[in-house]
Amino acid sequence: MTDAGPEPRALVVGAGLAGCECALQAASLGLLVDLAEQKPGRRSPAHHSDGLAELVCSNSFKSMQPSSASGIQKEELFRMGSILLRVARETAVPAGNALAVDRTLFSEQVTHRIRTHPRIRLVEERISDLPDDRPVVIATGPLTDGPLYDRIQELTDSPSLHFFDAAAPLVRADTIDRTLAYAASRYGKGGDDYLNCPMDRDTYDAFVRELLSARLAPVQGADEGTVFEGCMPVETMAARGPETLRHGPMKPVGLPNPSTGRIPHAVVQLRQDDRAASLYGLVGFQTRLAYPEQDRVFRMIPGLGRAVFERYGVMHRNTYLAPDGLLDHDCQLRPDRMRIVRRYPLLFAGQITGVEGYVESIASGLVAGWSLAFLAHGLRLPVLPSTTLTGALQAYLSHPSSGSSLSPMNANLGLLPPLAEAHWKKADRHAALAERAMADLDRFLAQLSSTLDWFSMTNGRGSEAVR
Repeated sequence: MTDAGPEPRALVVGAGLAGCECALQAASLGLLVDLAEQKPGRRSPAHHSDGLAELVCSNSFKSMQPSSASGIQKEELFRMGSILLRVARETAVPAGNALAVDRTLFSEQVTHRIRTHPRIRLVEERISDLPDDRPVVIATGPLTDGPLYDRIQELTDSPSLHFFDAAAPLVRADTIDRTLAYAASRYGKGGDDYLNCPMDRDTYDAFVRELLSARLAPVQGADEGTVFEGCMPVETMAARGPETLRHGPMKPVGLPNPSTGRIPHAVVQLRQDDRAASLYGLVGFQTRLAYPEQDRVFRMIPGLGRAVFERYGVMHRNTYLAPDGLLDHDCQLRPDRMRIVRRYPLLFAGQITGVEGYVESIASGLVAGWSLAFLAHGLRLPVLPSTTLTGALQAYLSHPSSGSSLSPMNANLGLLPPLAEAHWKKADRHAALAERAMADLDRFLAQLSSTLDWFSMTNGRGSEAVR
């Protein structure tokens, strides 16, 4: 890959979740890393702060349930030594059976780790090209645009794909009417960690009518684009039928109102967004409504009649690479898919690759960071077991698929190879998938640990990665 001599500093472009995990993993394994971030000089339409690893949608890393897809992948990443998931645990806020964080504190902690790491140099500038004097990881996220996006298009033969994503609003806690909203978690799991705003049938019907008639904010190309199912605007869900919201984010099951002892007709849940409990997010209320309409319609929710919105919901276009064999299992752009011969490897990580979700982006960054370390020693990262969700997602991105199925992908149990036993109950099947994933991952890591230790020791530094 290189001539004799010291390995040049690797360049990781983009300091979101994937880029930060990638840089920290590569540095912990002995590499010198430049981490380039366009903030504070320039922000994308979805960003609100100058911190690294900013969470632009919700503050939730989803379920910790051991046999759920999200729970399985988080356990995989804990075992693999994910540094950002460690920070997530350290900055967690109450969220029932989910892992949610104080988004400001999480970003501050990750930023501190990056700025103080002796092998990472933070470069605060916008990268517009794909330099070939060092290994490069593109982790610029789904809002990649401008000259860098043009260079990627020129280099690859991949079609340009996109979808539209949305974020939910945040309200100030001291403006929530606690005489109407009650504290509870669904079925009592995880403590009374959510505030619940109950609706009777008439209130719900009126709310849906106003939601459907509300004015939308203009988003270029949104009418012609697609909306990601996992982050669908609440008004889009409502348009699918009058009962859709009651079976989705406003599902009241398991949330009896203590003042009446009955299950409400519908419920809007609010999740704590910071350690101080000064902000709450509307769970599942991603939206494209114009800001004045969010004020008007969302204040119809019982308990939010005088709510002050700290941040409004927004919609934006997300661009990603086609998961059609463009990338190899180790995040590397395949040479046979490049129009220009490169001396050093080019890797992609995070949402630009077609993964969707916080945990999925962190996993992609971790794999890319390990891959950088292997490539620096003239090796290739072994293929992760496809029975793990991290390995299954990498397989989805690296295996050619039919042109009709190109889409962003969350971690889900459908990615895993089926079990031999076809007649288990759902809960037993999920538990068996989780058990198989951990067993196969542990064997993989046992084989890999001596190599990773050697990488870190060759530069005289301990590793935060798995041992």
